[in-house]
Amino acid sequence: MIKLLRHLTGREWLLIFICLVFVVIQVWLSLKLPDYMAEITRLVQTKSNALNEILHAGGMMMLCTLAIFGITFITGYLVAITSSGLAMRLRRRVFEKTVSFSMAGISHFSTASLITRSTNDITQIQMFFMMALKIGVRAPIMAIWAALKMYDHGWEWAAITGIFVVVLLMMIGTIYALAIPKFTIIQKLTDNLNRVTRENLSGIRVVHAYNAEKYQERKFGRANDKLTRTSLFTHRLMSIADPGVQFLMMGLILAIYLVGAYMINAAPTPDRIGLFSDMIVFSSYATQVIASFIILTMILLFMTRATVSARRINAVLDTDCDIIDGNINKTVRRTGGMIEFRNVSFRYPDAIGDALHDITFTARPGETVAIIGATGSGKSTLINLVPRFYDVTSGAVLVDGIDVRDYTQRALRNKLGYASQRAIMFRGTVSSNVAYGDNGRRRATRAQIRRAVKIAQASSFVEKMDGKYDAMIAQGGTNLSGGQKQRLSIARAVCRAPEIYIFDDSFSALDYKTDHALRTELRRQTGGATTLIVAQRVGTIMNADQILVLDNGRIVGRGTHDELMKNCPIYIEIAKSQLGRDGGK
Repeated sequence: MIKLLRHLTGREWLLIFICLVFVVIQVWLSLKLPDYMAEITRLVQTKSNALNEILHAGGMMMLCTLAIFGITFITGYLVAITSSGLAMRLRRRVFEKTVSFSMAGISHFSTASLITRSTNDITQIQMFFMMALKIGVRAPIMAIWAALKMYDHGWEWAAITGIFVVVLLMMIGTIYALAIPKFTIIQKLTDNLNRVTRENLSGIRVVHAYNAEKYQERKFGRANDKLTRTSLFTHRLMSIADPGVQFLMMGLILAIYLVGAYMINAAPTPDRIGLFSDMIVFSSYATQVIASFIILTMILLFMTRATVSARRINAVLDTDCDIIDGNINKTVRRTGGMIEFRNVSFRYPDAIGDALHDITFTARPGETVAIIGATGSGKSTLINLVPRFYDVTSGAVLVDGIDVRDYTQRALRNKLGYASQRAIMFRGTVSSNVAYGDNGRRRATRAQIRRAVKIAQASSFVEKMDGKYDAMIAQGGTNLSGGQKQRLSIARAVCRAPEIYIFDDSFSALDYKTDHALRTELRRQTGGATTLIVAQRVGTIMNADQILVLDNGRIVGRGTHDELMKNCPIYIEIAKSQLGRDGGK
């Protein structure tokens, strides 16, 4: 928790200091009230005192109360500014850290957990920080100050209060020792519930198609029930604290009055008024002490949950990025785009064996290199090494003769136009999706967007949409078909006018006619760029300058379509299964 305080600004530390000053003044004013109360009690029982003295003491009590109200309002305002600023900064830094993670880093935490950490966990910390500054700091100051003033009014009463405080601490300590481990479990179960909910919503079409609503409800119910049972256990345990504290408070006041009655009865008559006033003051101080411990109990409840949340947030912020920027930060674009793989091998984190073995090839500017193979052969893994979604285990990937690890990630990716295997659409307009990202230069013009959409064969449906290029795209592109999303994803890559195009099975949802027209237009308009294509269909890659055939992470064939049809059994088998017995010859 303390590590998170480093995210506070200098201005916020100043506001915290001001809050502390106000809290001390508030405590002093609160402890002055019993003194005025004792004075009024003494004046009322002394016949010789005038009414104006009683009114003066009452007026001072009213002024103290108004001052406490004003200080409480100002403190709350300053605390709100400070806690909101800390939460905002934590959310931004967790988000920035998450964005900087590689695919392996994302998988380590899981998407559902990262969402929970950046929302629920930060909210827990904000609430604790707010309560700690508003009443958490006040409680121990009040308890200690009131205890010191109590000692001056009789050691007997102070001893009784001490006994009750020890019993109170033992009760609270036992409750929290049982509850704290459960809070860690609750956060993990919240992650799991978030994961199940997200999985159900993202796969809602499959759920409906297979009539699996009841199955998903049972799956959600199990996760929900487990979280509910754990939460009920902790809250039932914590609920013991409040009545327990109230019982002790009432018992303490009763004990003070019992002892006070005995002391007053045994004292000489002249001293009885003073003892009675002391008893009134002492009961007020005792109430303040116990109330302070009630507040501390509540703060500890929030602290236990906030501590768990702080650990989870620090785990994200303290995780080192496994993709480290190099020193080459070339922002000036130049003709290039040559890609070279030199004896590249790659293994996923915690995997038993390599996903790629000794991959070597070169893709020169103006060339199209296609990659084909069976499912799980390592096609997508191979091209994911170029933009450094992962780093190679051994060997090197070079772009324009420079190891990709020597580039900054920004400089490297500014060279690339990437269309992923799963077409991703963001909530916004057609134009905002096509012109997504800055590519190290100014935003794309409307003419550049139109050109990219035309090359991607997407004009036919974009021009018919309501608003055309300003038509709204729903989150995830749910108002588009699979083929439409793929074409806009390809248009996004084209709009960047990059040196290197990477298409990760980006033509799979297109019909053969659109596929052929798109590839023809791409070659005509972007002929000077290097193109890597991963494909399942032989028809998509027949005209590639070089085709790599992967099998179990190894290159088992390379060459043109005609060459592979003569000497690569795996490619021949794939071609014949798709194009007939002649394999498209």
